[in-house]
Amino acid sequence: MSRPGPIGGQREAETEREFLTADVPGAPHLALAELIAGNRRFVTDALRHPNQNASHRAAVAAEQHPFAVIVGCSDSRLAAEIIFDRGLGDLFVVRTAGHTVGPEVLGSVEYAVTVLRTPLVVVLGHDSCGAVQAARAAAETGTSPSGHLRAVVDAVVPSLRRARDAGVDDLDGIVDIHIAQTVAAMLESSEALATEVAAGRCAVVGMSYRLAAGEVRAVAAKPAELVGTLAPAA
Repeated sequence: MSRPGPIGGQREAETEREFLTADVPGAPHLALAELIAGNRRFVTDALRHPNQNASHRAAVAAEQHPFAVIVGCSDSRLAAEIIFDRGLGDLFVVRTAGHTVGPEVLGSVEYAVTVLRTPLVVVLGHDSCGAVQAARAAAETGTSPSGHLRAVVDAVVPSLRRARDAGVDDLDGIVDIHIAQTVAAMLESSEALATEVAAGRCAVVGMSYRLAAGEVRAVAAKPAELVGTLAPAA
């Protein structure tokens, strides 16, 4: 796997493999730097499309070592491998509408963090989120959608309450709060994830993606100092 300049450029296969484990000191920071570099390439149209050829497909067929988990919104414009300029075996992606988190999502994250030793978990939301809009509309009208869509809306309601308490009423401000709420909820609900973060083997970062600009920015992180490392892509 090739690496962009900010974290060392080309490396030997053995070093590359070590990078993918959560036991390497600073691995969460390295993984975050990798995502930032890829997003900058995407924003500036300097894509490398790494790990998308037949030889790499064969190389990762037997086992996987993703360096980041992406818990993202299912929005069709939020394809993680594209916006972070990555390829096969790089990202362990779990997507639901409004990046809502239930037992299956948490189980998937725990598998990546504890079994695959993935050192970074990213909650990826975006501006103009339809799930947040639907939840806000339901709250304003006192109605709920039918079918299983109601579960998505109900999962966003705590974020709406938090936004109201903070005096935030614009949609994108609510989205940011919902991303931060998802980060907090994951750590509160998953003892396995919280343990890995406390031990320094993993970090959780909430990012918001701008649909038109294509860039990501930090909204929340555990440990908190990681927020300062995520500068605007452009």
